[in-house]
Amino acid sequence: MDPATPRTAYVDATAGIAGDMLLAALVDAGADLAGVQRVLDALVPDSVRFVRSDVDRGGQRAVKVDVEVLVDDPPHRTWASIRDLLEQARGRAEVPGRTIDLALAVFGRLADAEGATHGVPADEVHFHEVGALDSLADVIGACEAWRQLGVEEATGSVLAVGSGRIRAAHGDIPVPVPAVARLALGWPTVAGEILPPRGHAPSHGHDLSHSHADAHMHSHGEHHGADRGQDHGHAHPHSDDPVPVPDSDAALPAHAQGGPHEHGGRRVPSGVAPGIGELATPTGVALLRGLAATAGPQPMIATEALGVGAGTKDTPGRPNVVRVLVGRPFTAEPHAAGQLSAALPTTAPRSTAPRATDPAWADPDSADPAASDLGPVPSTLAANELPADDLPPDAHATPASALQLEANVDDLDPRLWPRVLEELLDAGALDAWLVPISMKHGRPAVTIHALVREGSEGPAASLLMDRTGTLGVRMHRVERIIRTREFTEVEVRGQRIAVKIARGQDGAVVRREPEFRDVAAAARVLGISERTMLDLAKEAASDLSTS
Repeated sequence: MDPATPRTAYVDATAGIAGDMLLAALVDAGADLAGVQRVLDALVPDSVRFVRSDVDRGGQRAVKVDVEVLVDDPPHRTWASIRDLLEQARGRAEVPGRTIDLALAVFGRLADAEGATHGVPADEVHFHEVGALDSLADVIGACEAWRQLGVEEATGSVLAVGSGRIRAAHGDIPVPVPAVARLALGWPTVAGEILPPRGHAPSHGHDLSHSHADAHMHSHGEHHGADRGQDHGHAHPHSDDPVPVPDSDAALPAHAQGGPHEHGGRRVPSGVAPGIGELATPTGVALLRGLAATAGPQPMIATEALGVGAGTKDTPGRPNVVRVLVGRPFTAEPHAAGQLSAALPTTAPRSTAPRATDPAWADPDSADPAASDLGPVPSTLAANELPADDLPPDAHATPASALQLEANVDDLDPRLWPRVLEELLDAGALDAWLVPISMKHGRPAVTIHALVREGSEGPAASLLMDRTGTLGVRMHRVERIIRTREFTEVEVRGQRIAVKIARGQDGAVVRREPEFRDVAAAARVLGISERTMLDLAKEAASDLSTS
């Protein structure tokens, strides 16, 4: 794997996410916690100390990072004051610029979510718990760890947000709390039950015997959901007898205390539905959205490091962890002669298989009738639509399984995009397209997508990065349902027009479509409009006899 290829990451938040958990996972993946500490010391001197420990969560080893606050009364901060703190650090050698940019993006998301929740301008939002030193450390610490690992692109999993209700300063509120609900807009979420209940004991129903709650009392003001003491576990007591809910769990170990809505040793109030509790905190979700550009399954990467970060709560049956996989986009490489090559074809493949009418494919840009004497030059069909030599003439030479490459680009001259797409298709991509998006700070951008054959992703990604300037390309496998196609041609007013014929699973013709490039070329030669030429070509295609 080329070490110069930008690193990518996959954030597994299927058990929830909190700021301290993500920071711990990144440290476990190789980030230098001492280096993270130096950045925090430069921004808020003598205020916090990171402490690392190895713990067990649901039978899995994980890293736990605790933040010790060294001052008695940390100030509440507004988004404006946090932004000033970060901006004033620009240019200082001990505070990397990229860490500042990432932290600003994360805090900006938090401010927007909290402001929208409470109906105040973002700059006036008092973060309280988030602005307090421990959570400030989580955000800046995770951003610095991310920078250290050299991650340029990332994908995040479906997000488990939890369920039930919690008590906060504003009263009894549902999970996900308002800020998390807003931060998760557009991101796939689940209440927390990734797998259906197994039902291996009668007592395993979703009743009060399942201790799923946050071990932290939500008593702060504007911000609902602290990163300390999250419960991401799911207890399955192995007994057929009902498990009572105690009036207090104070006698339990600190890491096992808590249950649905249990705060300060009190039972779930009568008439309040139980639930898993809060699995995702605003800080954790803001980090996920600020660092991972897309949501989806794990992309195909050559994993170089794995980090497992633990939350405070430990409940058997559901490890309370965030996982981060860090690596580089996987590129298949040839291992021996006869194996799949990673190189894309530099020229369009040429088929010698006979067509329905054995046409001679003329250059549509040439008005010289003699051009047809050049033989079967397949210039009118895209390379990705030509039948392979070893396939029957009515088969479409594209696989049902392919790889989809994509990248977000916000700084390319829009006049260059058509040629980028053409080059990808000319190089053998099965398809290529653009989707307009909005990126951080509201900048307009596009996501470029390219569908390629497996084994061709390396050169295709290199071409995409070279032509667009993007620093990373995401990749995931897709499965397709494809109708078989064959190609023939019709003659309209002396001009040859290629026709694509699609068949259903029963072999019946479901569509006859003239190739528009041939239509456009013929229209130029005949001096008529493309619309008129297309109508003529469709009429001729409808008269084709196909069995």
